[in-house]
Amino acid sequence: MQALIQKMNRTLFELETGILIFAVICQIIIVPFQNRTDYSIGLWIGILTAMFCAFHMWRSLDRGLDLGEKGAVSYLSRQNIIRYILIVIILIGTAVLKIGHPITAFIGIMGLKASAYMQFLTKRISKLIYGEEVLSEIIAEEPAKEQEVRR
Repeated sequence: MQALIQKMNRTLFELETGILIFAVICQIIIVPFQNRTDYSIGLWIGILTAMFCAFHMWRSLDRGLDLGEKGAVSYLSRQNIIRYILIVIILIGTAVLKIGHPITAFIGIMGLKASAYMQFLTKRISKLIYGEEVLSEIIAEEPAKEQEVRR
């Protein structure tokens, strides 16, 4: 399991971890409610949708940044629209098919946004698994190299 996690992109891991933390917090809040089964099903439909959207966003950015400027803009815009359409289909599907509760599904999807705000926490979890970030060392070395070149 740890080998799989270490292969995963670090930023994606942090985003997915934040979504799961948000899910656990929401699930704990749902426990005292009488209709908790429907609420939980809706919440987890939303959480799974948010996790898929995070993966799709990472994959789209990874591929889109390899394209030229105009190609990247149009590709990323299309992928963004696809994600929004998926979210609308999921929310309408939960309401029409009466699978779970659409409001808790929406709250689960908002786990993507909540995860972005929990970066301070997910960064710490990421450091425990991945170790210290290499990028910070690269950034620290760049100014030193620039000063040497100026001399």
